[in-house]
Order: sequence, then structure tokens, then C-alpha cells
Amino acid sequence: MKSTIEKALQRQQEAEAAKKAAEQSKDISKEAIENADEQQVSEQTSLERAAEKQKDTVVTQTTEKAATGSQSKESQTAKIELDASPELAEKVQAAQAEDQGNLDDTKHMEIDLERLEELGFVTLTNARRQINEEYREIKRKLIQNAFGPLSNTLNNSNIIMVTSARPSEGKTFTAVNLALSIAAEQDKTVLLVDADVLKPNVLRTLALGERTGLMDYLLNDTDNISNVIYRTNVPKLRIIPAGTTHHLSTELLASGIMSETVNEFSNRYKDRVVIIDTPPIIGINESAVLASFAGQAVIVVEEGRSKLHDIQQSVERLNPDMAIGFVVNKSIANTETGGYYGYSYYGSEREGA
Repeated sequence: MKSTIEKALQRQQEAEAAKKAAEQSKDISKEAIENADEQQVSEQTSLERAAEKQKDTVVTQTTEKAATGSQSKESQTAKIELDASPELAEKVQAAQAEDQGNLDDTKHMEIDLERLEELGFVTLTNARRQINEEYREIKRKLIQNAFGPLSNTLNNSNIIMVTSARPSEGKTFTAVNLALSIAAEQDKTVLLVDADVLKPNVLRTLALGERTGLMDYLLNDTDNISNVIYRTNVPKLRIIPAGTTHHLSTELLASGIMSETVNEFSNRYKDRVVIIDTPPIIGINESAVLASFAGQAVIVVEEGRSKLHDIQQSVERLNPDMAIGFVVNKSIANTETGGYYGYSYYGSEREGA
């Protein structure tokens, strides 16, 4: 009996254990299912987020492309507007060229002003030297001719050629001094042009190395006159060197492009004075050609050397419609520099005007 009860209890315990085991197994399966569901949900969420992120990236790229396209269209529109307006395009190109010029050190000339002062040239300091006063007097008359009432009767009144009857009378010295003196003016700028293409002396006088210049432009070696206009450390002074010597210099100076260039010099800047250092006028055709472009002429006369006949012949080779003046150089008068630089007009009708 006891054995039967024990067996029954044992079977009952085994049944409860089996039931408990089954319940535990069921709980484990349920937990596994729940974990799997959570993992699936997590993976789904990650996929959705990745998809959303990719979508945002595509939208951003599309927006950027649209913006780039818009900018491209704006650039194209601006280009079309420039193409449609040659004047605007020319101004933009000129500004770009000016900016490029400001960055180009090869278009800058550093003049040794202390050296020039030691050699007796006009100075840009406040010192009241005799030569400064003399050239102030000379330039006043030239500026008055260039921009005063007489300018209405002169062609290219602000173009001033500086010449002499014969070589070595001081015309380059005078041209450089006039340029320096006028550059000291508050409301004037100066362009010094070395047109003595047979024997250029401006850069040599200023102790500067040779550069491309006027003849290179006339020979079409450079397509823009601005390429041979050099800035200097004197803010209101620009220089055009003579450039390459050429056997057809007379023909080049008499060409249409030279005429157009001089007119450009005269009319582009209303405050500009152009000083042209030309060859001696007797026996040199280039000077007579250049005289047809200038409105004023300054003939440098060396005291004690220049002959009256040479002076008269020089005047005859100039344009009779010009304002013609004389500078007496290397005078024996007692001055600081050993010379006197006077100025007078040729012809009473000019002086009266």
C-alpha cells in the first residue's frame, strides 16, 4: 500500500516537474520571440533611419545642384548682359587690367630721387631751391596754355613736346624737370614719353634699365598701350620709354596708330599733361612728325652755344599753330646750380593771347 502511494506521489511529482519544465520552456520561447521581435523592430528602425538619411542626402545634393545651376544661369545672364553692353564689358576689362597692373611689379619704376637731387634736378621736397622756383615759373605758363583760355585755340593743348635745335643742349634734362615739377601739382598728373627713338635718354637720365616702350607698341609687339606705361614712386608720374630702335621709326611715328595714341593721351584724362622728349629738330624727321601732334613746343637753347640761325630754323620746322616757348639752359648767371632756366614765348600774338 505504501509502495503504491509512494509511486503515486512520485508520478505526481514527476508530472508537476514536467509541467513546470513545460511552463519554463514556454516562457523561454516567449522571451525568445519577444527578443526577436524587438531586434526586428530595431533593425527595421535602423533601416528606416538609414533610408531617411539617404533621402535627406539626395535632397541636399539636389538642392546644391539646383543652387549651382541657378548660379550658373546668373553667370550666364551676367555674361549675356556684358556681351550685350560693349561699354560695360570694356569698363570691366579695363578694371581687371588695372588690377593686374597693380599686381605687376615689372610695370613699376623706382626713381632714385636723392640721386636726382644731388645732380641738380627738381626736388619733390619742401626745400626752396633755385631750380624748383625756376621750373615753377616755366610750368605755370605751360599749364595755363594747356587748360586756360588759350587751350581753345590749340590742338592737343596738353601735349607738350620738348626739343632743341642740336644735340646735347639739355632737352632731356628739361623734360624730366618739367615732369617732376608738374607731378608736384595737386590737381595734375604727368605722362613722360621718351620719343627720341634714335637716341633715347630718359631712362638713362633716371638711371633705370631698358624696358619695352613706344616703338614696341607701334610695331604691334604689344597690343595695348597700357602695357608700356610704367608707374613710378612719384604718385602722379607715369613714363613711356622709347623701346626698341627701328629703321622705320619716322614712318611708325607718322602712322595712324601714333596719331590715335596721342589723341588718347590728350583726351582720356582731363587733368593729364603729356611731356614728350623728342629728338633735336634740325635734320631729324621724327621731330617734325611729332610736332604735328603736339599743341605746345618747348625749345631748349644753350646759352653761348645755340646759334640764332638754328633757332630760327627750328621754329620754321614746327607747326605754326603751336604755342612755342624757349628755355635758356646752362646760363652763366650766378645760381645755385650754375645755370638759369628762363622761359619766353615765340611770337607776340601768342604772348598777348
